[in-house]
Amino acid sequence: MPNASIPVWILVFEDFLLLDATGPAQVFSTANDEARDAGRAEPYRLRMVSRHGGAVTSTSGVALLTQQLPRIDAIGEGATLIVAGGRGCEGEAIDAATLRWLARAAAKVQRCCAVCTGAFLLARAGLLDGRRAATHWQDAAQLRRRYPAVRVEDDAIHVKDGKFYTSAGISAGIDLCLALAGEDGGEAFARGVARRLVVFLKRPGGQRQFGTALQGEAEEAEDAGVAARLRRWLAPRLAQQVGVDAMADACALSLRSLHRKLRGEAGTTPAKLLASLRMEAACRLLEAGNMPLKQVARRSGFGSEYNLRRAFTLHLGVLPSDYRARFA
Repeated sequence: MPNASIPVWILVFEDFLLLDATGPAQVFSTANDEARDAGRAEPYRLRMVSRHGGAVTSTSGVALLTQQLPRIDAIGEGATLIVAGGRGCEGEAIDAATLRWLARAAAKVQRCCAVCTGAFLLARAGLLDGRRAATHWQDAAQLRRRYPAVRVEDDAIHVKDGKFYTSAGISAGIDLCLALAGEDGGEAFARGVARRLVVFLKRPGGQRQFGTALQGEAEEAEDAGVAARLRRWLAPRLAQQVGVDAMADACALSLRSLHRKLRGEAGTTPAKLLASLRMEAACRLLEAGNMPLKQVARRSGFGSEYNLRRAFTLHLGVLPSDYRARFA
C-alpha cells in the first residue's frame, strides 16, 4: 500500500452519467473500508469537482455536490484524476477553461483516467493522440472518426497507455478503478474490495459481447453504401459457403473495388464482414432461447459446434453457453 493517501479527483459536469462518477467513488471508498478493517491507513482521499463547484446534475436527475476545480499546485503528489462521461461532454459545461485545466492537470497527476465517453474529453484536450484508448462500444466508431490520432480498442473493458487510462461504458469504470486499487495495494487487496462490492475483480470477456448483436444494425442504419448492400445480400446466405467472388458479383464490382470500398466505408474486408454477420446471427439465436448449439452453429454459418465455440472464445472471450446464460 502507498505510504501516503492518494488524492483522487473525479471531474463531473452538467449531464454527466451518474455511475461514471459514483462507481469509481464507491470503489475507492470501499478500498478505504478494506484497509481500515485490516488496521491500515485509508489509501485514498476523494474529491468530486466541477468547473464552478456546487450541485451538478446528472442525466438521471440526481445531483452531486462538488468543489470548484482546484489550482494545479493544489492537486497533490501522486494524484489520480478521473473524468466522467455523459452527454454533457459536448455541452456548454465543457468550455475552453475546463479543457485548459484538464490538460494542465493531466501533466501534474500520476494517473489520468476517463470513464465511458469521458475519453472524448481527453481526446479534445489532445491527451490521447497516438495512444490506445477505450470507450463505450456504441461510441467507439465516433471516437475513431472524430479523433483519428487515437488508437481506439473496440473490445477492451479498460486500457492503460502510459499514465492515461480509459474504460468502456458506465459500469466499466468500476473495473478500471479495481485495477487501480490492484496497482496500489496488490491483487489480494483489490480482490477483497471486489468481494465487498460483489463484483468480478476481472469480468470475463470484453465489451464486444455486449454490443455485437446490435453493431451491424447500427452501422447499416447509417450506411447506404456498398457495405450496407453487401450485408443485406449476405444476411439470408450465412449458412451457405459464400466466396469473395460471389460477393463482388452481388455488388457488381471487381474484387479490387469491393475490397477498396469496404475498407473505405467500414474499415473491414469481405471475409471479416461475413464473419461479423455470422457472429451477430449466432448471438441473436442464443439470446432467443434454448436452441441446441449444433443448430445455432449450422444456422449462423459456423457449421459445427467446435467452430462456434472457437469463434466466441476468439472474438468475445466467452463460450456460447456463457453468452446465452448472460443474455438470453
